[in-house]
Amino acid sequence: MMIKQAEFITSAVSITDLPKDDFDHFLILGRSNVGKSSLINAITNRKKLARVSQTPGKTITLNLYLLNQSLYLVDAPGYGYAKRSKTQTLTFMRMINEYIQLNGHLKKIILLVDFNIGPTQDDLDMYIELQAFDVDIIVVTTKYDKVKSSHRLKQEKVIRSKFFEGQKIYFTSSETKFGIDKLINEEFSNE
Repeated sequence: MMIKQAEFITSAVSITDLPKDDFDHFLILGRSNVGKSSLINAITNRKKLARVSQTPGKTITLNLYLLNQSLYLVDAPGYGYAKRSKTQTLTFMRMINEYIQLNGHLKKIILLVDFNIGPTQDDLDMYIELQAFDVDIIVVTTKYDKVKSSHRLKQEKVIRSKFFEGQKIYFTSSETKFGIDKLINEEFSNE
């Protein structure tokens, strides 16, 4: 699938804020600063479609990006950011849970993991929590280019060992575009 058109549509804090159409949604979840916005920019081949920040915790809403007038990438607030209050964290978790449970158009959840760091306990907890929902989950690692090529195979094995056997995992770099075409072609084609 070639991404010919991509645009920001809206920010949502509730299921009632979502567009009233029938396009599939692909929810992008991950820790703060794992590269959610950078991945959206790489997928859409646009440098500034999704705002990238060096400061963790900037995204506080669900941000919807429409691709090819046929599907949404949904950028969610990052989890695991220590400077958020407990109230903010609970609000975000309620928003995400409501979105997953009540959105009849949610096609897949894309869980991002930093390739260099590997899955954190927060990532693994989120992964286990997501198993309760009847939605396909794919794991996408980011920042593949940040690990020396001589260490990548070992890191891939470590990451694979942390998830359920058979879990689909993509290794990507938004910087070099490594793995981006494979992700697009295998997960967004025919959508």
